[in-house]
Amino acid sequence: MTDTADGAQKHAVVTGTSSGIGKAIAQHLLADGWAVTGLSRTESALDGKFEWLQADLSEPESLADAVAGLQPADALVHAAGFQRTAHLGDLEPAALAGMFAVHVAAASVLANALVPSMPDGGRIVLVGSRTSTGSPGKSHYAATKAALMGLGRTWAQELAPRGITVNVLSPGPTDTPMLNDPGRAATPVRMPALGALVDPEDVAALAAFLLGPHGKSITGQNYVICGGASL
Repeated sequence: MTDTADGAQKHAVVTGTSSGIGKAIAQHLLADGWAVTGLSRTESALDGKFEWLQADLSEPESLADAVAGLQPADALVHAAGFQRTAHLGDLEPAALAGMFAVHVAAASVLANALVPSMPDGGRIVLVGSRTSTGSPGKSHYAATKAALMGLGRTWAQELAPRGITVNVLSPGPTDTPMLNDPGRAATPVRMPALGALVDPEDVAALAAFLLGPHGKSITGQNYVICGGASL
């Protein structure tokens, strides 16, 4: 059982728990004894002490009210995301606005709402992307994921006096439903150097480490989990 200093079960708020990396992280935390509140548009039903709240991450202005009644969160994991790809000449402003809302604005609103009541020594993990440093056809997606680095490092500095750590996980091509999304058809998946897509469980395991007791000395960092795609 994962407990706080006073014996209470630790509580994590995780976005995107209906599938992919968000679901894998939630399942890992539940197996480790956490209580998890999942935020997603599609219903999530996971084993363990799990509560699902319907939330549309594309409407960040609605999120503060959605989490207003929750018990204080010991951890916030923002894993919800989607990808729209296109090359210069075919870029759509609406795609950029949509990804910015889900990836960046939602993270900001949720942290702003949850961190004031987060116990000292809490944790924040933001799921970015290996492509945040640039990838042809993914300029809009890369820009929104790169913005998480700015949020994460700034919050890490602000929250260090409270012992709250903030880190970014940046997966490469991961074996999730996102890979089959028609919205990313402009950039077909290329197999990483290790010969396999990234396993969501591997991302979840690293997230769990950062969220656990031995993550207390790590903050403001970006961890790339790409199967060698960045070599």
